[in-house]
Amino acid sequence: MKNFIEISDSEEEQVDKLKKWWDSNGKQIIAGAVLGLAGIFGWNAYVDYQDSQALNARALYLSYASDSANVGAYDKLIKDHPSSSYADQGTLVMAKYLFDAGNYSLALDALKPLMSRENSVIASTASLRTASLFLELGQHEEALAVLNMENANEFSGLFYNLAGDVYLDLGNNEQARNSYNLAIENITDNSSLSQLIQIKLDDLN
Repeated sequence: MKNFIEISDSEEEQVDKLKKWWDSNGKQIIAGAVLGLAGIFGWNAYVDYQDSQALNARALYLSYASDSANVGAYDKLIKDHPSSSYADQGTLVMAKYLFDAGNYSLALDALKPLMSRENSVIASTASLRTASLFLELGQHEEALAVLNMENANEFSGLFYNLAGDVYLDLGNNEQARNSYNLAIENITDNSSLSQLIQIKLDDLN
């Protein structure tokens, strides 16, 4: 591609061509620069907004987690930040408060939508608590259905352990023993939980 100014042009001709080129292209250059800067500042503003929203959601979550009576903080968290992970964490806390108060049905209702979350920690925690509630209610089949290993992800050891508790409550010692052994295989060696499970196994032998 040839330069828009030829080397052989005189200085006056070069200046004249520069002026014509600027008249034709100057507006586009300025517009491009402005749009580029707007994009940068717009992105920075978006990031700042997201950070601010996350901080607000975290503050509301901590406020509710530290005081079960502060239902207003939970309601505001769910209303203002429904897609935040803190909203799901807040719901887990609420379900625990409901469980402690003996409101098992409401706790189950709160946990049910969380079991299908993409966040494996939220989903697995909700599944484990739901299964625990079913066990508390004596609904063993429902508890075992929730403890489907396809939903266990990296929490398979905890799932097997709770399944062992369900079988033990049913009086099925063989299945309880199998589940506890699988739990130990999927839990860090010498952890406090593995030691607790080993005690359960020893009691069965």
